[in-house]
Amino acid sequence: MKNFFVSNALSLGLLTGAAFVAGCSSTTVNTVERAQPAAQREMVADKRVLTDAGLNRRVRILGVNQSTGPGGLLKVQVEVLNTTRSVQSFSYRWEWFDETGTLIETPTSTAVGRQIEGKESLFITGMAPKESAKDFRLKLIENLR
Repeated sequence: MKNFFVSNALSLGLLTGAAFVAGCSSTTVNTVERAQPAAQREMVADKRVLTDAGLNRRVRILGVNQSTGPGGLLKVQVEVLNTTRSVQSFSYRWEWFDETGTLIETPTSTAVGRQIEGKESLFITGMAPKESAKDFRLKLIENLR
């Protein structure tokens, strides 16, 4: 009789452990913040060009906030949300433009890889490379596996 209970307890423990490990593959994030934030964002009206509907369904842009950073440089934050319950990988690249709309070439104009947990939101921050940068574009790129 004792062996029966021990083997059942062991089986139950193994099943519980397996369920826990299986549940970890779809991580989500709980967050907390002020109900009435003290900080006021300077939200920017944005234009979105969506060429990858699949990526947009998984990683969605919530809003664009801008401010002036050190030395008067344009600073931009884009909040993105993972709409799924699993980790999503993507890359992003900033492009900066002067007052005439001309692209400012920089040595750091490369795509940066990023991961975002399930149901998590995060900010992607970009700082203009020069004072002459007056506008920006953020490109989100699906990582090919």
